[in-house]
Parts: sequence; C-alpha cells; structure tokens
Amino acid sequence: MKVEEIMSSNVKACGRGTSLAEAVSILWKNDCGVLPVVDDEGRLIGTITDRDIAIALGTKNRLASEVTVGEVMTNHVATTAPPEDVRSALQRMGDARVRRLPVISDGMLIGMLSINDIVLRAGGGRTDLSHEDIAETLKAICQHRATGAVAG
Repeated sequence: MKVEEIMSSNVKACGRGTSLAEAVSILWKNDCGVLPVVDDEGRLIGTITDRDIAIALGTKNRLASEVTVGEVMTNHVATTAPPEDVRSALQRMGDARVRRLPVISDGMLIGMLSINDIVLRAGGGRTDLSHEDIAETLKAICQHRATGAVAG
C-alpha cells in the first residue's frame, strides 16, 4: 500500500509569520495537533505542534499574539512522498519519533500521513502490516528521548 492511498490531503498549514494565537486557533478549529509551516510558494519549511506552543508560551513570558511560529517551529522535519510504501513511512515515523509525516511532492506540501491513518486504513490484514508492526512503531515513538524509557 502506498502513502497516497491513505494520506489526508486536506491539510491546514501556516506561515513562519503566523502568531501562536492564530496557530492555536487553526489547530483547535481543525482538531489537529500539528501544523506544517510553509513558505509563500507552499514548500514545507517546518512544523509546529500544540506541545511546541505550550512550551514556548510557558517559557517566553510573552502573549501568544506576540510570538511567531517561526520563533518556535521545528525546522528539520521527517517527510514522506506519495509513492512511498506505507511500511517504509511507518519505519520513518518510529525512527523520528513522530506520529505524523508531511507528504511532499516536488518540494510542495500535498498532504499528511498520520499513525491514525495507518491504524484505521492499513493495519489488521488489509496490507502486509501487522498490528505488531504498528505497536513497535508506537513503542519507539513513546520512548523518552533522554533516557530511552517508555513513557508511562
């Protein structure tokens, strides 16, 4: 099964100059936990998560309307491509310890692949992915970065 068969293509994104207040509003309205950050041409330049926003606001002592996404976004982002095999993308999620991968085609953001997409559409005998493959990826994602211990 290919990424393009199960990815979400209606992806909300924001720009580097978007305020954290605006980013939170987009996340809330679209019931998501991550926003891809794109340049004016739609090329992926980073991501920002609800956790990134919470930590930034808790440590910067500034209003959400005064802090831009560009100040706190993650610049180095693991990605996938439409023709990539879902198994390979799942492995990349585990290696990067992320639950979502932006889908890029010709440098442009065209979708998002989440662990939820994989669980709901690719697991349980519909592909060569097993429940164990997905569980192993979730285990890798849940490990604390500093200690390697599984979050509990």
